[in-house]
Amino acid sequence: MAYVIGVDVGGTFTDAVLDDDSGSVIAAKAPSTPPDYSQGVLDVLELLAEQLGRSVEEMLAETHHIAHGTTSSLNALVQRKVPEVGFLTTKGHRDSIFIMNVEGRYLGRSPHELQHVLAQDKDHYLLPKRHALEVTERMDRDGNVIVALDEDEVRAQVEKLRADGIRAIAVSLLWAFRNPAHERRIREIVAEIDADIYVALSSEVSPRIREFARNSTTIMSTQVGPGLRDYLTNLESALKEKGLGGPLLVMQSNGGAVAASEAPQQAISTVGSVLTGGVIGSTQLGQKLGHRNIISTDVGGTTFLVGLIVDGEPERDTTTVINHHPINVPTLKVHAIGSGGGAIAWVDAGGNLRIGPHSAQAVPGPACYDQGGTEPTNTDANLVLGILPTTGLLGGRKALNVERAREAIRTKVADPLGLSIEDAAAAIHAAQNAQTGDLLRKSVVEAGHDPREFVLYAFGGSGPAFCAKYASHLGVDEVVVPLGPVASAFSAYGLAASDIALAQELSDPAQLPVDPVRAEKNFAQLEDQVRQGLDRQGLKFDHVEIVREVDMRYAMQLAEVTVPVSDGPLDENAMNEAAARFEQKYADLYGQGSGFSAAGIQAITYRVRGRGVLPFSPELPPLDQADGPAPSSGNRPVYLEIGQGFVDTPIYDYTALRAGHVIAGPAVIEVPTTTVVVPEGRTGTVDELGNLHISKNGA
Repeated sequence: MAYVIGVDVGGTFTDAVLDDDSGSVIAAKAPSTPPDYSQGVLDVLELLAEQLGRSVEEMLAETHHIAHGTTSSLNALVQRKVPEVGFLTTKGHRDSIFIMNVEGRYLGRSPHELQHVLAQDKDHYLLPKRHALEVTERMDRDGNVIVALDEDEVRAQVEKLRADGIRAIAVSLLWAFRNPAHERRIREIVAEIDADIYVALSSEVSPRIREFARNSTTIMSTQVGPGLRDYLTNLESALKEKGLGGPLLVMQSNGGAVAASEAPQQAISTVGSVLTGGVIGSTQLGQKLGHRNIISTDVGGTTFLVGLIVDGEPERDTTTVINHHPINVPTLKVHAIGSGGGAIAWVDAGGNLRIGPHSAQAVPGPACYDQGGTEPTNTDANLVLGILPTTGLLGGRKALNVERAREAIRTKVADPLGLSIEDAAAAIHAAQNAQTGDLLRKSVVEAGHDPREFVLYAFGGSGPAFCAKYASHLGVDEVVVPLGPVASAFSAYGLAASDIALAQELSDPAQLPVDPVRAEKNFAQLEDQVRQGLDRQGLKFDHVEIVREVDMRYAMQLAEVTVPVSDGPLDENAMNEAAARFEQKYADLYGQGSGFSAAGIQAITYRVRGRGVLPFSPELPPLDQADGPAPSSGNRPVYLEIGQGFVDTPIYDYTALRAGHVIAGPAVIEVPTTTVVVPEGRTGTVDELGNLHISKNGA
């Protein structure tokens, strides 16, 4: 027997999914354990082992690998809870990270914030100026050495940082992506002085043109690298002590995993790791259900996440933004807001009800957890409305205190707004649906897609309670709630289903027509790096897939668009085909006639993505066929519509449902790890894999 395990560490809960090579799948959920999240991982593995009827040591001994998604890097950056780091750059260029170009005015700002020009600032500095130091050296744009590296000066600057307590240094020199020799020599010098200092090089972290973005990416990777290294080292050691037979893999933002030993050197690539698991899971399930256009939505304890699968492929991006700073790494495109089950409801100074972005998280948690929390959350509202069972969560293992929930809602929402507790809870539920609906419109409609051409997948501990309503806000007719054995641990299912994925990129700007020999040389170098990286993972792949792409732009414009480049030897026709794809995609994104072909087209950054396909991935077992109507486990009053009040609503136990069962709304379906709401006017149907399809009546 061989197992594959996916572990998704969220801000409130840690989820795990285990698949074996016979096709069985089980899932478990345990509270996260900040600040030592590794304990939550060990706890959820114990729960998996219990379901197998084995010890955790026996289970881990037969585990092929564990794929782990972590929020630690993202949370550290977003909350600015990172250690101080040093920064070494070319003499005369230190202030790039403080000037922030014009991007510092608009990156990461909402349309409302952009309207208030006078209120904008650039004070979101990544580090104090005393830790940003310069060294004498210079490469030209072709990578030729113009000024040799002053090694004595490097040593003096490193000693200055050491004296100030710095234990991690980011190195980003001008044009290092064209010739990394000076950066690599600086790393050698740092190791000679103190081998324990963590060093990140821009030529390895982000070998891409544009100085400010390359600097910020390297600095932020340095900020989270040591912490990620320590966390993974301790976790891997604990797992090995318990007999883990295979490697520990870490999910990356690009939708694939990498060995834990390599992740800290590319720490910034793990920032969105826990966000992408659900998108990968949706892609896998979509292949089984025949859905090629999917809106993947995940409402966890802290966040609401949205990703798109278009024509069977997840949407990708080359840049993301955190705290007004660009991060230049390949990533799946995922939008997120702080609007999960633990998002706190509050009333602002203008008397408006707001949800999030702050969360009660695992500690102290929602007020109903009875762990000292006093702030009302979406979870508290759902309990008061009768959506959640008073018997508790996690099959009764997590007790809920409805009186605590009522008191929190009364003091923080109901009394300030002059509402009853029940109406205030209903308002919180409605505001959550409206807020998530807004993000869906931004992610789908404003990106140029017609939501009527998509199926919406909803998962996470809280997603199934809201999904039918926020899908209705968007105009989507069909919702799929992945239940079966994975239920609310669907992101962990995506992690277990992920393959090894690596990406290498290199900026080599040139006006088209590009010499095919030059382009082929770039791709060959990148493909060699990717294949070497795959070999280092220590896993046997079923096969390896290689994809080549290039970022292009119109000359005198800044908007770069990524287009695929055909396999095989490159010639002038292949590059012309890539240019034609660029022009069509540019028109699709920005409108017909928005490009300026007469200015010419430039190839900017070359990229190779490699995917090592692992021998097996989770297969959802089929569900038995129904032999009668869906059995109800009784009724209880549930408040689903403002103004309608409580309605006696049928309650269904998911474990008693079979393939083919049909449930007319209004209804509530209780799953051990989540709760599904089927509103009035919609019908839920259980498919052969145990998923619930919610559709409009008559659709």
